Parts: sequence; C-alpha cells; structure tokens
Amino acid sequence: MTETTQTPPIVVAALYKFVTLNDFEALREPLRQRMIDNGVKGTLLLAKEGINGTVAGTREGIDGLLTWLTADPRLSDIDHKESYCDETPFYRTKVKLKKEIVTLGVPDIDPNDTVGTYVEPEDWNDVISDPDVLVIDTRNDYEVAIGSFERAIDPKTTTFREFPEYVREHYNPEKHKKVAMFCTGGIRCEKASSFMLKEGFEEVYHLKGGVLNYLEKVPEEQSLWRGECFVFDNRVTVRHDLSEGEHEQCHACRMPISLDDMQSSAYEPGISCPHCIDSLPEKTRAAARERQRQIELAKARGEPHPLGYNHRKGNRANT
Repeated sequence: MTETTQTPPIVVAALYKFVTLNDFEALREPLRQRMIDNGVKGTLLLAKEGINGTVAGTREGIDGLLTWLTADPRLSDIDHKESYCDETPFYRTKVKLKKEIVTLGVPDIDPNDTVGTYVEPEDWNDVISDPDVLVIDTRNDYEVAIGSFERAIDPKTTTFREFPEYVREHYNPEKHKKVAMFCTGGIRCEKASSFMLKEGFEEVYHLKGGVLNYLEKVPEEQSLWRGECFVFDNRVTVRHDLSEGEHEQCHACRMPISLDDMQSSAYEPGISCPHCIDSLPEKTRAAARERQRQIELAKARGEPHPLGYNHRKGNRANT
C-alpha cells in the first residue's frame, strides 16, 4: 500500500511593531534579502515609526525571518499572529518604505508615546457588552460588511484617513467616556487609540492583537463575532477557526465578493462585480479584460500573476 505524503501547510504571519527606527531606510535591503533567503513572500512596510505587514512561507522560513527580526533589540518583542493555508497567499516579496506603517494622516500621533488600554481577547466580551461602552469598528466599510462584533458601530469609512474626521463629527469626549475599538490585527487601533486620547477621550480600550487574536483565543461557542474576517491576502476572508472563508475577490476592483455576488449578472471574473459594474470607466474595464487574460495565462504556466485595479485609490491595491 502506497503511503500518501501530506504537504505541510503554509504559515501566514501578520506582524507589526510600533518602535522608533531611525535607520529604517537602511533596513530595507537586508530585510528583503532575508525574506528571499528564507523563501518568504508577502509585503512588509518600514517607516520611522516601526514595521508592519503580512508574509507567508514554510514553518522553517517564517521562523528564520522572525529569528533575524527579533535579533534586533528594538524588535525583540514584535507582535505576530499566525494562521495556515494550503497554498501561498502571496506571489511576490516586497519591502516598502513609508511615512507611516498605517496611514492616519494626523501629525504627532505616536503610539510609542501614548496608547490606549489593551484588552486581552478573553476579556473582550465583557468590555463590549457594557452598555456604557461605545464600541467602534475602525476598519473600512467593505471589511465591516463581511463581519463584525455585536454592538459595534460601522463608521462607513473607505480609508483610515477618514477616521479622525468621523470621530470629531460624531463623538464628544464629555459625553462618550468609555470607548472600545478593534481592527484586524491590532495595529490600526494602536494609532486610533493614541489619536482619541489626544482628542480628550478619557477611557480608551482596544482589542490586543485584533480580531485575528480574538478568533484564535476565544471558543466559537462563546464568540460575539458575527460573519467572516477580511484579511489582506489572497485568502480574502477567514472563518472563526481561521480557515479560509467563502469570499473571493474581484480582480477588477479588489473588493471582496460573496457567493451571492458571484451569481449576479454584474459579475464577470476579472472584469466586474456588483461593487464596480457602474463605477469603472470603459478604458479601465478594457485593461481589466487584458489583465484577466494575462492572469489565466500565468495560472496555466504556474507563474505569479498581476493584482487587480483598486478603483478607490486609482492604483494597484496593497496586500
């Protein structure tokens, strides 16, 4: 009887750290080379305020990268969360230099200086069940539409840059004494909590490690999470057990699409979906058709293929 060998799963590691990196530009090439040496793909962002990104590789490859990162005393306690999939969710290896590792667009917001109170996943249900606590989902509208926590408010923002204006227009530190926020991996809320404290809000809480940490630590039967969680890689969404979800992604606009969306007459793989059928100009749609043709050719050859067009930003979407 022939034994079947099972291919070890791909490790997907989401990592970040707010820490002052005055030499971040000089770190770019050594970091990129270390990723290549370990067969790790994905995108990492470097800025003076720290590092952020999601990468994927074998167990040995991810461990090798983390060993290199944590050898730097500034990154010795870098936050990272892992999940698994059968195929690599990234096609390329990138290290990008940025002004911010998560873009809020407000000067002098530094989580290294001031940050809200961390809440462990095991304690999160008690916090957000308190009727005196204002619960805000800091993610973008298309992420919230797929899944969120009970009682959470959707700011309906399309980018994180819109968050400060939303808060200033809707909430008053004198009235809203307790605020709890969450995001996918925890990084956005670090900066959001720092901003809200600077705005005068007194008690600001945020979910440590974000939704992904909560899904990993809290049993599904005790969970207050509803739906799937959007992730910034080719898995698109994950379920409560962190397995790959049911959503796909429109290669024309990069929006997540459900099974119902894919049954719509507006859906044409790589060309359009219900989210972009009326918003993409014909020139862009023609480019999408050609890109889809290249994607199918690349898949047939087993090669990386180009990402889709992000109609919100007017360029390719970041992973």
